[in-house]
Amino acid sequence: MALDLFKKVETQKGLFAVEKISLIYNLLTSILILFMFSQMSHPMQMLWDRIVIAVLTFCLMYLYRLAPCKFSAFVRIAVQMGLLSYWYPDTYELNRLFTNLDHIFASAEQFIFGCQPAVEFSKHLPYEWVSEPLNLGYFSYYPMILVVALYYFFHRYELFEKWSFVIVTSFFIYYFIYIFLPVAGPQFYFPAIGMENVSQGIFPAIGNYFNFHHELLPGPDYAHGFFYSLVDGSQQVGERPTAAFPSSHVGMSTILMLSAFRENRKLASFLLPFYFLLCCATVYIQAHYLIDAIAGFISAFFIYILTSKIYKKWFAEPMFR
Repeated sequence: MALDLFKKVETQKGLFAVEKISLIYNLLTSILILFMFSQMSHPMQMLWDRIVIAVLTFCLMYLYRLAPCKFSAFVRIAVQMGLLSYWYPDTYELNRLFTNLDHIFASAEQFIFGCQPAVEFSKHLPYEWVSEPLNLGYFSYYPMILVVALYYFFHRYELFEKWSFVIVTSFFIYYFIYIFLPVAGPQFYFPAIGMENVSQGIFPAIGNYFNFHHELLPGPDYAHGFFYSLVDGSQQVGERPTAAFPSSHVGMSTILMLSAFRENRKLASFLLPFYFLLCCATVYIQAHYLIDAIAGFISAFFIYILTSKIYKKWFAEPMFR
């Protein structure tokens, strides 16, 4: 297996599909930054970051030509997937200039369910035996991506580029939605308006409040729980008041399950408990309204089909000839 990873092969000379779509997203958001340049706090740094990412992408392509093998191909794709951790908080830098819409979504939640499920869920199940498994599920999000990626790389390599394209492009579709649909979610919105208003079903508009504030509501009790601490620590570092509707945690994990189920039902069965816990956790830890999770689940099927068709029509080209 190790020899196979480093064996030299005849390869595709240009950019991989996932690199092309990443550069397209890079360009489109750069244009958006230029349009909003005077309103942003550090647009030059954001543009410079994009230049560095583009240069890195082309450098990896040329280095790959020097050592064309499965391992160097994996590195190229892994870098693009790793950069998603940059692109996600980047949506906040763009959408915080727009008027926040949480009051609309919280009001819709109240109208549909007669309450705030994100509050009631944790309120009625404030137990460690509930909190820890759900936080485990939430924390499993990126490990699930890694597991499915490694499965495709080692067992379905001929589909690995397509799979990575579908995953990264799906993320970018969600990110574009978040840029133009600024919804922060209960963890941010409820502290901003006060829990007294929430309990009375009063959801005032807060304008551009999140342009200057990003206080995060702590998750439900059991702060000493191991998985609680992992989730809380990761949120304190990387979470921003952005990306609530639709839930990309639910949407992307659903796309992962579709990918796994299509190729290996044993893999899908292994991931299923983590997937179920993750979907429930998005509401339990108050990261999302319930309607966010529902929209994430429904949108996943459309985005999975759309990204697969886009790849087949415009980007399909084997990494190895």
